[in-house]
Amino acid sequence: MALSNSNSNGNANALPVASNEIEVLTKAFSGFGVDEKSMVSILGKWHPEQKKSFREGTQFFIQDERLFERWIDRHVEQLKHEFLRIKSAVVLWTMHPWERDARLMRDAVIDGPKSYNVVIEIACTRSSEELLGARRAYHSLFDRSVEEDIAYNADGVERNLLVALVSSYRYEGPRVHEDTAKSEAKTLSSAVKNALKKNPMEDEVVVRILSTRSKLHLKSVFKHYKDIFGKTLDEDVVAPSSLKHTVQCLSTPHTYFVKVLDAAMNSGADENTKEGLTRVIVTRADVDMRVITEEYHKQNGVALNQKIEQIAKGSFKDFLLTLLARGGPIPLKK
Repeated sequence: MALSNSNSNGNANALPVASNEIEVLTKAFSGFGVDEKSMVSILGKWHPEQKKSFREGTQFFIQDERLFERWIDRHVEQLKHEFLRIKSAVVLWTMHPWERDARLMRDAVIDGPKSYNVVIEIACTRSSEELLGARRAYHSLFDRSVEEDIAYNADGVERNLLVALVSSYRYEGPRVHEDTAKSEAKTLSSAVKNALKKNPMEDEVVVRILSTRSKLHLKSVFKHYKDIFGKTLDEDVVAPSSLKHTVQCLSTPHTYFVKVLDAAMNSGADENTKEGLTRVIVTRADVDMRVITEEYHKQNGVALNQKIEQIAKGSFKDFLLTLLARGGPIPLKK
């Protein structure tokens, strides 16, 4: 029934929703974040009959056998996630880095194997002091250690590697034993090539090398590996696994972060994978974001900020772009 011009609320005769408004709102509800400005400007002026037209003309609603129009549950849940993205990003950004890493590790441990890469990412890309700080924060926040949580929750061959990585306090000085590095490159190759007989993550020597050696020493190990065998260790670890993530984070961390960003922005990504976009930008904005953006452009032929402009929306997009614009110091080459 049309609304009268004489309505006490001042509503005009109901008009159908303009097709371009439906298109704008559909886009505002879809993707990373939500376009709050478009939603406010359009929805705020609509009358009941116009909202009805929207319900009948979009993919977000269904009509049951009683002709009752209602939101589809999965769209409601998705929209909740999108509204929460800006909140999650801001909360993570304002946390002390140690608290942030502790909470990220806790969530990953609870989430299980599909999120173990987050534990590995933190354990392998932070400095020794940063990782120690995160472990201390974990104590304060959860009244137990991250090591015992991983030992209790992780199953199978990954447990020992994960516990060893988060327990590490690596030497960060300049000294490298080249003969030892060369020998350890051969040890890693042997373990990887015999993976069908014994998972390398069950090999105590492999775990010890990856979890205790300094990053500068491991850089030499990986170089010897490539020189001797003609391929990188990452290439030889074929199947996606905690071992592969560990090697990537230790050998080419910026390439690893680009892979996380690519996976997060893939149109078919699940919610767990999508969270990588916020995590990488928030945690690396003041560290090495410039290097990551350069690597992203090198691999994809498009600037990271342009990609985010395409796929993100509203305040969430603006916040991410602001963090990207901060850049960060390029790490000194060793």
